[in-house]
Amino acid sequence: MMQPSILPRPGKKSAAAWIASGPPRRADRFLAGLSGHALRALPWLFDFWALDHQLPPPGNWRSWVILGGRGAGKTRAGAEWVRAMVEGTTPMGRGRARRLALIGETYDQAREVMIFGDSGILACSPPDRRPKWEATRRRLVWPNGAIAQLHSATEPEALRGPQFDAAWLDEFAKWRRARETWDMLQFALRLGRHPQQVVTTTPRNVPVLRELLAMDDTVVTRAPTEANRAHLAKSFLAAVKARYGGTRLGRQELGGELLETVEGALWPPALLERCRGGKPGALGRVVVGVDPPATGHAGSDACGIIVAGARTEGPRESWRAVVLADRSVKAASPARWARAAVAALQEFEADMIVAEVNQGGDMVEAVLRQIDPLVPVRKVRARRGKGARAEPVAALYEQGRVTHLPGLAALEAQMERMTLRGFEGDGSPDRVDALVWALMIDGPAPVGEPRIRML
Repeated sequence: MMQPSILPRPGKKSAAAWIASGPPRRADRFLAGLSGHALRALPWLFDFWALDHQLPPPGNWRSWVILGGRGAGKTRAGAEWVRAMVEGTTPMGRGRARRLALIGETYDQAREVMIFGDSGILACSPPDRRPKWEATRRRLVWPNGAIAQLHSATEPEALRGPQFDAAWLDEFAKWRRARETWDMLQFALRLGRHPQQVVTTTPRNVPVLRELLAMDDTVVTRAPTEANRAHLAKSFLAAVKARYGGTRLGRQELGGELLETVEGALWPPALLERCRGGKPGALGRVVVGVDPPATGHAGSDACGIIVAGARTEGPRESWRAVVLADRSVKAASPARWARAAVAALQEFEADMIVAEVNQGGDMVEAVLRQIDPLVPVRKVRARRGKGARAEPVAALYEQGRVTHLPGLAALEAQMERMTLRGFEGDGSPDRVDALVWALMIDGPAPVGEPRIRML
């Protein structure tokens, strides 16, 4: 075995990446310090090659959940954890675990991914410690006598009877019978001094996963697809970013985010999915909606700045709106958000800035005019609660009258948590407020100024 000092782990890089990214003498010194045995063992030492999210966290945990995007290296982490549990210091030496459960959604998926996959157990195991696959018994047998039994999540009752000291569960969040299988496994995970289990999955908002993440003896590591880019085709990354970047599906499948669904949301995920895509087309009107923060220091809420346009051909009921961009900023000072709002006005050649003045009054307009004395500003004042103001705008989405361009993930994340009761998220829904002002300007217009109503 290699000495710990030979395996540096600086920052989030793997030791291998740290060595490779340095000057040539760093790699020369490292390799010169290895014996012949160590050089031969190096390809099989996962601690050397692994990323941080692929290594078990410290502590006395029972469940380790690896949440990651597609291709983030979850399967490799699960397979290597099984190796670390099973293998001893010699090929015949005893490891920490002797009886393991390997559970996939189906037998076929478990076999092809967890056992025979490119990142599966057989591919990760050195020749002298590689287990044998007994197809008729659906199990792996190691030279030291350890056994891993394959199970399908479609047959949870098959976990009655067997007992284990470790388990690996792959793509747990997509199992149709996840709860039944999980419960049966917990009764079977009873051997040894401290049974443990690893769950590798792309996150989905399912109750059994949420409950697992909330348990006191669960630890979690997370990683987006991008974290494992060194082992992924550049064309793949470019294609999926172009197609799914900034979408809810992309946040889940690429970002590895667990996306929650709020009961009574005015913009449920399915509604937002329908509104994405398309091109802006010829716009008869463009407005920059601004929701200034109540204060102007580093701890303030962000300043919501949303740019929206409208296709205004024909009668008003046929008009359609397009949300063009989110230019919201964390407002360290009024001058900063004012500059961002004016820049958005100029970038999109907008007709005006529509700004809420409940908190700042005339100061809001004054700050904007310090940046551009001629900037067209329409001041609006909120007279109803946030949920009540947002409801008619949500109705426009339900009617199919609003579309979103790419790059609005932060806005959509707030929209998913807005209900008639108010905002169910952290902080203020600054982006949603700015969206509401941009799409639905209400209240009388000042004397001499035409009433502006996007839709």
